[in-house]
Amino acid sequence: MRTTTVGDVTILLPDLDPDDLDSTTEPGADLTDAHVDDVSWRGAVLDAVRVRGSRITGSGLSESSWEGGTVFGCEIVRSDFSGAALSGLSIERSVLTGSRFTGARLTDVRLKDVLFDGCRFDYATFSRVAASGAVAFVDCILTDATWSSCRLPKVVLRSCQLARLELESSQLHGADLRGNSLRGLKTTLANLYGVILTEEQLPDLTHLAVGEFHIEVRAQ
Repeated sequence: MRTTTVGDVTILLPDLDPDDLDSTTEPGADLTDAHVDDVSWRGAVLDAVRVRGSRITGSGLSESSWEGGTVFGCEIVRSDFSGAALSGLSIERSVLTGSRFTGARLTDVRLKDVLFDGCRFDYATFSRVAASGAVAFVDCILTDATWSSCRLPKVVLRSCQLARLELESSQLHGADLRGNSLRGLKTTLANLYGVILTEEQLPDLTHLAVGEFHIEVRAQ
């Protein structure tokens, strides 16, 4: 069993053998033990597609629509989901590396044992995204993104760019935000209830509090 640890969270990883994967270029209702490499599915409509034990590399799914379905035990590498609409999708025991989700819309997505490593989520919208297991974002770009009504307890963010990330009515209790700058985060303090920070981040938290409470700071 392959695992990785980010902060205090241990994530189960997919265990793929390249020799067991069959190359394919066509999306279907079920992709099992498949290798999808450098394929363009731009604008594709993926209705309840199930992907299991597969590897997707260098492929384009921008402006695609993926409703329902599951991603289990998969590796997704350097693939483009810009402007995609992902709805009702379940992602479990998977690693997404160097992939682009710029302007993507994730709605009612369920995450469990998922690692996002070096991915772009700038201008992406997370709506009612929920984690039921370990989830981590490492070296990800989340600038100008929006998380609305999300439930991501104990999620780990490491070395991510969070400028102008907007949090609305989200639950992040136990989320580990150490190693990120909070300056420019667009949120009320209620969305940060119970998160984990370092002492070095307290000035950023103070800055958020001063803005939220409209405190006027003057020279003595």
